[in-house]
Amino acid sequence: TTEMTNQEAAEIQISELDLLSSMFPYEEEFVVTDQLALAELKHYAENESAEVPSSQVQFILNVKAEVPNASMVEFSMACALPVKYPTVLPEITVRSSLLSRSQQIHLNSDLKTYLMQNCRGDPCMLSAREWVKEHAAAYIDKELSSSSVATSGAMQSEVTMFTRLWIYSHHIYNKQKRKNIIDWAKELSLSGFCMPGKPGVVCVEGLQSNCEEFWSRVRRLTWKRILIRHREDVSLEGGGHAEIQNRRMFSTLEEKCFDAHGARGNHMNLGQLYHFLEEKGCADIFQMYFGVEGH
Repeated sequence: TTEMTNQEAAEIQISELDLLSSMFPYEEEFVVTDQLALAELKHYAENESAEVPSSQVQFILNVKAEVPNASMVEFSMACALPVKYPTVLPEITVRSSLLSRSQQIHLNSDLKTYLMQNCRGDPCMLSAREWVKEHAAAYIDKELSSSSVATSGAMQSEVTMFTRLWIYSHHIYNKQKRKNIIDWAKELSLSGFCMPGKPGVVCVEGLQSNCEEFWSRVRRLTWKRILIRHREDVSLEGGGHAEIQNRRMFSTLEEKCFDAHGARGNHMNLGQLYHFLEEKGCADIFQMYFGVEGH
């Protein structure tokens, strides 16, 4: 067979992306995160540019899979298509807030093996998605079963985890949701802050199990888009109350409004958010949220 040209590869990529967007029309299922790269690719595929696109098209596919006795779990597939795709494999990283680091590595390496065995030279995003839908949930259980056996045995010394979740929402306007966020944080002994408006930012910190409970409640509410942008987990040897308090960046959870403007008083001053984070010693988070260096 003759080598596929970059141009042909680009045409295949465009038609596959079109197919995905018609199958998954909602942003919470499929979203292209780099519109510029997509525009470059189209330009190139339509023969209007001899320049091979400089950046890969990146997109996210979200998949809901059923987990025994935990209902539905969302897995997010962050995907990038190399210029020579489908001759070379796509780059895919599957994540979920319920996967531990080792479970995530295990899952991603098995997905890669599957793609290497089954998908050389053909568009394979749908089969990758299908594989994740069918198999990903099993990785969550894999260690749960073995760890619960271990704890019931001799290993009673439990390591307490301190967690900080940085949650991003398309917007937070609804008064009831804002009340829930504050009430639940109080109930679960979590500190942090909530910045309502568009975008909405929530940070909670405290015991890992309480953070997980908070996240599972919050994500069940209806959102246009909500996700964990970043999480920090630290194991506490003693796990006592004092040690947890020492780890906190915030004393309580409060709502922070930074010089709101816009029609509904809903666009926050992101510069002020940056300075607030800077004071707390976590300015690097700003870039994770907004993809830009703050100042």
